[in-house]
Parts: sequence; structure tokens; C-alpha cells
Amino acid sequence: MSKTSRVVIDLDVPGPTISRHLYGHFAEHLGRCIYGGFYVGEDSDLPNEGGIRLDVVEALRALDIPNLRWPGGCFADEYHWKDGIGPKAGRPSMINTHWGDVEENNHFGTHEFMALCELLGVDPYVNGNVGSGTVQEMSEWVEYLTRDGDSPMVRQRRANGREEPWKVPFWGIGNESWGCGGNLRAEAYADLARRYATFCRNHGDNKLYKIAAGAADDDLSWTEALMKAISCLGCGREPKNIFQAISFHYYTVAGTWENKGRATEFDLDDYYRTIIKAQDVDRVIRGHSAVMDAYDPERKVGLVLDEWGTWWDVEPGTNPGFLFQQNAMRDALVASLHFDVFHRHADRLVMANIAQTVNVLQAMLLTDDDGGLVLTPTYHVFEMNKRHHDATSVPVHLVERPAPYELDGKSMELLSASASVKDGKALISVSNLDPSSPADVVLDLRGADIRNPAGRLLTASKPQAYNTATDTAVAPVPLTGLEADPRGLRFTLPPHSFATVSLGLV
Repeated sequence: MSKTSRVVIDLDVPGPTISRHLYGHFAEHLGRCIYGGFYVGEDSDLPNEGGIRLDVVEALRALDIPNLRWPGGCFADEYHWKDGIGPKAGRPSMINTHWGDVEENNHFGTHEFMALCELLGVDPYVNGNVGSGTVQEMSEWVEYLTRDGDSPMVRQRRANGREEPWKVPFWGIGNESWGCGGNLRAEAYADLARRYATFCRNHGDNKLYKIAAGAADDDLSWTEALMKAISCLGCGREPKNIFQAISFHYYTVAGTWENKGRATEFDLDDYYRTIIKAQDVDRVIRGHSAVMDAYDPERKVGLVLDEWGTWWDVEPGTNPGFLFQQNAMRDALVASLHFDVFHRHADRLVMANIAQTVNVLQAMLLTDDDGGLVLTPTYHVFEMNKRHHDATSVPVHLVERPAPYELDGKSMELLSASASVKDGKALISVSNLDPSSPADVVLDLRGADIRNPAGRLLTASKPQAYNTATDTAVAPVPLTGLEADPRGLRFTLPPHSFATVSLGLV
């Protein structure tokens, strides 16, 4: 029997704006994300522009992705940007020690990345090298990319074929400095972050939004050390404008780091553990926000989750350092409930970047060298949710819902929802996380009359279903059975499904 749920939505009570940057992306020199994913080279038989694969660009443009983080990840702290500019034949190679111990030829560098961002229509998010680099190196990268007029870096950029500077708003000050980015103590990194940020300067009208490398998961002490570096507890002063945001990373790993489990072969307990872990991101965000509120009650400093997603064991027969995994309906539900959480915290959480965009971890797209391109189930969640970009969040209350599922002493909510309004329309996202039972849902819509409701549904025959180049098992379809109800609207969601309902407001 289906479980009846009533979701109260206050359409006339505006909350914080859901920044489009919460739907950001991440591309690291890791496995086949860059080479064979975004970049195939100018000599490839596949349609490309300057070596950038055009079917990948077309698929991602359909998502209206807002920003792209590059070159890492752990790779960022061993990447020296001057090795990736100038004629390709003269660029020195290096060994990618983090990811597969393979040779990196530096053919995809700064100019190629900026060309990719221009093709995608996104804001670049450049992650600088703090771990093995220097303050001068990062400062000169900012100058090379963003300065006009005349200077040594401007002359070098022009010699490499780019006359005008680019707009590059987002800059990461290192990555995972508690681990692969240097194994630093929080206080030691906080001092470095202040120093690097000081010498990363605004040039012309390009204003930098500098993001300090933050915590792993719920390490609140790391966040507090960074807040102490720019503010004081209870002093009433605004934080020093040295860096503008603090990041953290949160991956959904249902097993252990040594045995994470398979992406498409799992039982119901594995499914429940995954969703429980994914839902816990709400607690983690609340924890970081509380620490930041103590030092920054006006919320001037942003919180950035610039790596998130599922992490499974690699697919059999693939390089373990390339982190290639399939992407199932379960992954789509991890994404949909993450976005509901992000929307609730949009007053503090200003950016999020899924890891990663192509061929790595929870990817949007899977490609092969013969021209095959797969839109993953997660891709469709991003596409179905894109009207939330820069919309105004509105309160959602699950006043009647199924009893939580209990496993290993932890609880899992079986329904998740969020809503926003923009341009006289509302978008409501609802996930039935129950893997076995449908859910009857009543949307109790308050504060506005509605018109022209329409729904879309993403589901599959089982949570393990995934797409391949020859079989599309998971793709959006119209949501049938959407009916008027005295409170608003009524519909039934199949097990393990995600739906969006759009409607006009009167």
C-alpha cells in the first residue's frame, strides 16, 4: 500500500535566493575527465573546437551549468600553470602522482580551460596551488588571466594569442590542505590562506571571490580556525575581507574507504545506508553554518561545498586511479535530496560542485573514444531542477509523511522535497526515497492560486538501473495522474523516483 504524504508549501513566503552556483561542476586532471572526456585534441575524428569535444559541450549547455572548477582537486596542488601555456610541443610533461601515476602532457592548460568555459557559457573557478606552489606563482596566474593594460604577465598572455583578459571570478586557495594539499594543521593553513589571498589581487573590474580550502566532512574545528583568521567571536565586527568563502568536502560513501561497494550491484541495506549517508549532509552543513554564525552573524562569508557526490569502487577492469564508476538511479536520488538540502541552506551555502562532470565519480556524462556519449541518471536531475537557479526558495513542510526507516541505529526519511518561485512560476521537487513502495503525495499549496500544472518523473525498474550507449533505462517522462485536490495537487510517485512539478502562479 502506498504511503500518503502531505507537503505544505507557502508560495507567498519568500526565503533566500537559491544561487545558480549551487549547481556547479568540477573537472580535474583525473582519469578520463579531461583527456577523452572534455578534450580529445584537434586531430581527433570526433567533432571538436580546438580539441574540445562538442557533443560534451552541447549536452552540458542543456543543463545551464553556472561554473566549472579546475584543475583539481588533489591535482591542483601539484599543478604549475606555466607548464600549460604556449605552443603544445614545448610544454613540459609531468607525472600525475595522485591519479594513476600517469604522464600529463599539459596539452590542456589555461587557454584550453578558458576556451571550454566560453563554449559552455560558465564562470571559471580556478583552484590555485598552495601545496607545492608559491604565492608569486598564484598571484601571477591571476594577473595573466585577468589584467589588462601592460605588465609582464599581460605581455606573456598576448604572446600566447589572447589579447583581452578573461573574467575569472572564483579562485580556490589550495585544496584539501588537511590531506593531499599539504597535510597542514588548520592554524598553519589559515595563515597561508591569509597570505595567498592577500597577493591574489583584483585587476580592473575583475573582482575575485576567494575561497579558502575548508574541512573534510564535519571537521568543525577546521572551519573555526579559518573563521578566527578573519573574525573574532562575539566582537560585533564584520569579518576581514581577506577571503570571501570557506569550502568543505562531503562524499557519500556507504561502505568503508577500502570497500565502498559497487555502483550497480547492491542490496536494499546498501541502498538504505547510501541514502542515510547522503541525508546526513544536512547535519554537516548546519554544523559548519553554526560555527560561522558565531563569528559572522550577518553571513557575509559564504560556505562552499566544492566537492560532493557518491564514491563507489571503480568498475572492474578499469584503472583504480581513474575513479570510473557507473551511475544508477540510486545516484540520481542522492543528487535530488542533496539539492533539497542545498535549497534549505541557501542563506549560507553559496556554491556547490559535483564531483565530477565527465567519466569520474558521480558524473553527468560517460564517454568513449568511438563517439559514444551517455547521459547518466544524475544528469537528468540537474536538468529537471534547473528552474531553481537563482529562484527564491519558499518554505516546505512535510506535515504528514511515512515513518522513517531505521537501520543500524540511524533513521532515513522516505520523502524529500523543496520548492522555489521565479518569474511568476513555481517549481517543486519531490523524491520518493522508498525503494519498494509508491507514495501518494498531496501538495498543500498556500498563498497563491495556481494554473497549468505539469509534472515530470524520473524513475526506473529498480534502483540499480543505469544507462549505457545502447540502452537508456533512466530518463524523464511526463508525470501522469497529476490531479487537482482541495488543498492543491495530488499525484502518486513510484518507488525510488524523483519528480518535478511546475505551475503558474496567479
